[in-house]
Amino acid sequence: MHELLYPLMQGYDSVYLHSDVELGGTDQKFNILVGRDLQRMYDQEPQVVFLMPILEGTDGVLKMSKSYGNYIGITEPAAQMYGKVMSIPDSIIGKYFELATYVPMDEVNKMLDDVESGSVNPMEVKMKLAREIVKIYHSAEAAQEAEEEFTRVVRKKELPSEIERIHEISKNDLKDGKIWIVKLLMDACSEMESKREARRHIGQGSVYFDGSKVTDPNIDVEVKDGMILKAGPRVFVKLKVRD
Repeated sequence: MHELLYPLMQGYDSVYLHSDVELGGTDQKFNILVGRDLQRMYDQEPQVVFLMPILEGTDGVLKMSKSYGNYIGITEPAAQMYGKVMSIPDSIIGKYFELATYVPMDEVNKMLDDVESGSVNPMEVKMKLAREIVKIYHSAEAAQEAEEEFTRVVRKKELPSEIERIHEISKNDLKDGKIWIVKLLMDACSEMESKREARRHIGQGSVYFDGSKVTDPNIDVEVKDGMILKAGPRVFVKLKVRD
């Protein structure tokens, strides 16, 4: 019933508004065309329909959506936006250039041809893509700073210039000054939704505690004020011990 009523209710919006034009994604084609049919039934001129391509999210599979957790928010900080663009699969670089930047397609196609021929590293093209997108929503200066931060943190494996995320730990939660690394990950990193997820990150070698890689998910780590917990390429948390 939902599949029947949804396009009817959406289509009736066009009738009620006497809509002349409706813009939507290609996934909304059927629903928008129902609006044209309903307008005819009400003796209205059917609306003109503009359909836009769907932009896949950072996973490169599903359409970009906050509910899927694969989105790049236009109000996100420049460094975070840059990092998310750099995480997209190489296969959709061209589509991002086409739908999310002002770079002329002749230039885009030339870059993609160079990547395919092996004369240009896809990383270089993706870095240009990230700069162009950050430039639109922030500034050229912010894009340059974000690129320098990405190079320092992700490519050179150094600490960020600033770590904004802070996790406070009560001394009462520590046993002899220590805590189970999996519990620490789950408490300090919202990205870790389960013990299984935390163990998976440790198994992948993406967890570092105070500069040392964590390889055993069963260990207890000694926590001191100011230590840094790293989970993945872009998650850094400064630990603060309080009484």
